[in-house]
Amino acid sequence: MPVVAQRPANPPLHKGDVDRPGHHLRPILIVLAFLLPTVYLTIYYSDKTQATPFVPSNILVLGLLNVDIILVVMLILLLSRNLVKAFFERRQRLLGSGFRTKLIAAFVGFTLIPSLLLVGLAGGLLSQSIDHWFGQEVEHALKDSQDVVQAHREGHQTRTLYAARAISREIYADGLLDSDHHETLALAMQRKRMEYGVSGVEVYAANKYILTRAVDPKIPLHILDAPDDLIEKALVNGEKNLFHPAGKDSGDLYRAAVTIPSIKGPGELDGIVIVDMYLPESLVTKMERVVHSYKDFKEAKAYKNPVKAQYIALVLGIGLVIILSGAWFGFQIAKSITVPIQKLAEGTKAVASGDLTFRITSKASDEIGVLVDSFNRMTEDLKLSKAELEQANASLKHSNIELDGRRAYIETVLDNIGSGVLSVDADDRIATFNRSAERILSLKAEEIRGLTLTDVFKPLDLTMFLELVERLRAGPRETVAWEGHAELRGNALVLGLNASRLRNEIGRELGAVIVFEDLSALIKGQKAAAWQEVAQRIAHEIKNPLTPIQLSAQRLRKKFFEKASDFNDIFDQSTMTIVNEVNSLKRMVDEFSNFARMPTPVMERQSLHAALQEVILLYTGAHRDIEFVTKLDESLPFIMIDREQMKRVFVNLFDNAVQAMNGKGCIWVTTRQEMKPRKIIIEVADEGVGIQPGDQENLFLPYFSKKKTGTGLGLAIVHRIISDHDGRIRAAHHVPKGAIFTIELPT
Repeated sequence: MPVVAQRPANPPLHKGDVDRPGHHLRPILIVLAFLLPTVYLTIYYSDKTQATPFVPSNILVLGLLNVDIILVVMLILLLSRNLVKAFFERRQRLLGSGFRTKLIAAFVGFTLIPSLLLVGLAGGLLSQSIDHWFGQEVEHALKDSQDVVQAHREGHQTRTLYAARAISREIYADGLLDSDHHETLALAMQRKRMEYGVSGVEVYAANKYILTRAVDPKIPLHILDAPDDLIEKALVNGEKNLFHPAGKDSGDLYRAAVTIPSIKGPGELDGIVIVDMYLPESLVTKMERVVHSYKDFKEAKAYKNPVKAQYIALVLGIGLVIILSGAWFGFQIAKSITVPIQKLAEGTKAVASGDLTFRITSKASDEIGVLVDSFNRMTEDLKLSKAELEQANASLKHSNIELDGRRAYIETVLDNIGSGVLSVDADDRIATFNRSAERILSLKAEEIRGLTLTDVFKPLDLTMFLELVERLRAGPRETVAWEGHAELRGNALVLGLNASRLRNEIGRELGAVIVFEDLSALIKGQKAAAWQEVAQRIAHEIKNPLTPIQLSAQRLRKKFFEKASDFNDIFDQSTMTIVNEVNSLKRMVDEFSNFARMPTPVMERQSLHAALQEVILLYTGAHRDIEFVTKLDESLPFIMIDREQMKRVFVNLFDNAVQAMNGKGCIWVTTRQEMKPRKIIIEVADEGVGIQPGDQENLFLPYFSKKKTGTGLGLAIVHRIISDHDGRIRAAHHVPKGAIFTIELPT
């Protein structure tokens, strides 16, 4: 400014300005230190008085309001001093006074209109709110609520006494106090308690001995004390109604006692009936709150006008404080804004010239201070940017090397495992196809990568890959499996496929991965071993009946040539032995034939419990000495099963249990559902002889049996049916004795 440029130097500062830069601020802070706590206390006690008003609290609030007004006046005087000082500085044309005056005027203008609106709206709202608080509608509502509470209590007393009278008449009319009707009395009182909607019914004999009690389980038992006093009064007066406050956190109890006349003659009593009506603690608390609210309202209404005047005066003072605070802030900001801006301009020039080491020192803590700090951080960031970029570049190169090594390692593992690995994305496009997959399916990875499963496997008639992925995506399971025969370019294969969902680290589904193997050689070896085992067991089973057949024939031949006198008896015994053993051989052959010709299961989604309960009902009627203990999970969902084959599973398991217990004992049947992984568990346990440690591995093999009359195919059939249902079965020792079979089926 020209006027400033003509001055030889700035006017000297006063000593107080240099030694005590905050001496103008200290009195304002002292007043604020007293004002803020008193305002807080005023609001706190005002809210507390509205919740539970009483006369001393209202007087305290009025006293705090007066203190607030005095402190606000003091704050107004201190803030207005800056306006007087700015006026004289403007008249003396001191450096910066024009800018200071403009800034003060701007702050006053910014705060004037909002302050006037605040005072007008807040004053009007306060006046209307206080008038509404103490209005006739509120008073009438509270009074009506108190009347409703009183009527509610009287209604409970009347209802309790009415129920006691009615029950007494019914006991007398039906003669329920007779010693032969005690059980009928207990059942009748339980029914009457539900019929009259009361909390409890107690019947006492004339000698105060309790005959029966029917009490709602929701009533705290500690409040039902011995009603000796109530019985005494009822015996004297004929009936008695009593209100019993049960104490804190228990609720209230209404009790009515009515005597029961004796059938022996007029004037005699056979007993007393007591009816209890319980009000829970939550309802009693609300009723008490209504009564106290009306009482508190009447006490607080006397302070309506004084409180309104004090609040309006406080709002006017706050509005004036806001206006003067705007002027004071403008004055202080104008003083502190010049130096930081000048230093910032110098720093900008230094950075523009290329000096990135320049730093600005400033004690400003407002937006200007933030701007200065941002400038300093910017120059520091520019200085460190090159080093950080070089470090980031080196780290990125190192990460890329690690990723390449990890990718190469994974590819090496996939190429060297014996199983085929095939992965597809969300669009069923092939992403991974390892060497073993190429060998098993005679395909080249580079020719099919990127193609869809349909394009690759449908022409080859290998639709099991497509169906497996569709099953995986259609159901909730994480993995699905398939095993069966396939034909590839005229060659027969036995493939085992296992498909799993492919997810990223946040659980999002990316596709699927299929691991498959050529099981032809394995199945061939297993079949050879299985048939060898079966042949050995069949030979052993056939050899057992051949021995008595041979011995019977030899004995018959010997007796024939000896012309023995008992030849006819020997003939009958020997031929009977031969016939029985031949029938045993025929039965064994039939069982083996049935095992070999088991039909393919017809899967339908249906209830497992229906098939299980049908078999249990059959055995319950056929075996009177067998007790079934069932614990069935009612939330079990419908699952895909062949109902007839599952019934055959339970029949075989129950037959084994009955034979193990010699036709007498207990069978436990339990079902439940597990969510991770999703499956259904069925457990069948008995208390028979149990499973020997060495027999557990061979339990499900064909022709393995410890029973004299068993064929050894029952559990083998069970195992095959469960396997056809994609399930598992295992056997274990049941504590304390017996065996337990556990079946797992997918949902």
